[in-house]
Amino acid sequence: MDAFLQARLAQVWAPGFAEPLRYPVFAGGKRVRPALCFAAYDALAKAPDVPARAPDVPAPVLPAAAAVELVHSYSLVHDDLPAMDDDDERRGQPTVHVRFGEAVAILVGDALLTEAFAVLAASELSAEQRVAQIAALAGASGHLGMVGGQVADIAGDDADLECLTRLHRAKTGALITASCTLGGIAAGAGAQALAALEAYGQAVGLAFQLADDVLDAAEDAGEGGPPSFVRLLGLDATRARAAALADEAIEAAQALPRPGALVALARFSVERSV
Repeated sequence: MDAFLQARLAQVWAPGFAEPLRYPVFAGGKRVRPALCFAAYDALAKAPDVPARAPDVPAPVLPAAAAVELVHSYSLVHDDLPAMDDDDERRGQPTVHVRFGEAVAILVGDALLTEAFAVLAASELSAEQRVAQIAALAGASGHLGMVGGQVADIAGDDADLECLTRLHRAKTGALITASCTLGGIAAGAGAQALAALEAYGQAVGLAFQLADDVLDAAEDAGEGGPPSFVRLLGLDATRARAAALADEAIEAAQALPRPGALVALARFSVERSV
């Protein structure tokens, strides 16, 4: 997938924009969302009787996996801005606005978001599949999903468990769920399979955030900060809730023909150390 993204982001004419455009995409992320997209596709489409594709032909799911990573990268660039979280460092490196300036960082985020939809529109899938993928990603990325979650975060709408859960289902979970949905659409999933993928994605998305809060609590012991699941539930209860959600995700995945990769990712979401 990195080669695919490199090729897409190499098409830059604006002076001095090529480096900042690629910088957040290749900054060492875990690629969890593309992995979920590939796993969802494999759960439905990797049948033994499907002939092997030529190595130089992208798999039908590759554009979808790239698109969700582009949207995720854009969201991090904008989240780090001084007007948002005002972070100077991400993944051990200077954030985009620190290295290249605030105006360039805003434009990088804008470009990555729009490129995600250009990638989906240019894929080899049917027009119906492309429209379905674009609609799913737009819904997850916009004010009903990730952006809405960020608005709630900025507004401090996280004082109780219900509000915090709703916030993170939107801010973190919506794009994770869409990653699964886009992979399913690429595989030609029907309504029942897409419902299973949605249930899986919603459970994994929230489990992932709970696990993040557990990891953050270990790093920030004794420090104050905004509400988190650990502060509201306690460390042990947060771990238990994350494990229960991972089990819910695994149960949803079992409805699919080849759930192995999805099961492994559900476990990874709560067992990881980073």
